[in-house]
Amino acid sequence: MGALTKYIIKDFPEILQCVELDQRCVNDLLVKFPNLAGRILMGDFLQMPNKMMFEQQTTLVGNFPYNISSQIIFKAIENYENIPVVVGMFQKEVAERFAAKPGNKTYGVTSVLTQLYYDVSIAFHISPDKFDPPPKVMSSIIVLKRKTNIPTADFKKLKTVVKGAFSQRRKKMRNALSGIFSPEILEEPIFQKRAEELSLEDFFNIK
Repeated sequence: MGALTKYIIKDFPEILQCVELDQRCVNDLLVKFPNLAGRILMGDFLQMPNKMMFEQQTTLVGNFPYNISSQIIFKAIENYENIPVVVGMFQKEVAERFAAKPGNKTYGVTSVLTQLYYDVSIAFHISPDKFDPPPKVMSSIIVLKRKTNIPTADFKKLKTVVKGAFSQRRKKMRNALSGIFSPEILEEPIFQKRAEELSLEDFFNIK
């Protein structure tokens, strides 16, 4: 209903572009902010063609729906070349996973895939009493800033490897990735470790 839009549009009145799924909300936004006419993309963010939203350098900002927040970040990563910054509100536990470091029990798929491309920081936490109605969970604002030197990699393959590695996080990589790599490759020293022990560089270097 424009709770966030009303602040952003003050600083970016001519370049703000919104994405909204609900026609009722679109109608309400156009009444409140007539100059958004022609700059509201109606539809499911996850299903929209990338070229509709990321043809140029774009900062992605939102109070993202918690049930699809990770998927939104993955879509941003797939388009990282055109998204230098992401600022969003997430459930606290999810935000902590994005920012987790190797060896931490929350370090996992979202941690690795996000931090390979972005520096992640938690700006602050938000308690339930700040919402109406109040949710049952704590929330957090996180900031993603694109890294300056990102090695070239096939994101889809990288995603498959990372997901496979953490699918059996208590097992060594040699066992967790047995269906992806040949027995010869799995004899390399790096595959003798568990996924939570690997650094970001380690995952990038797995071929």
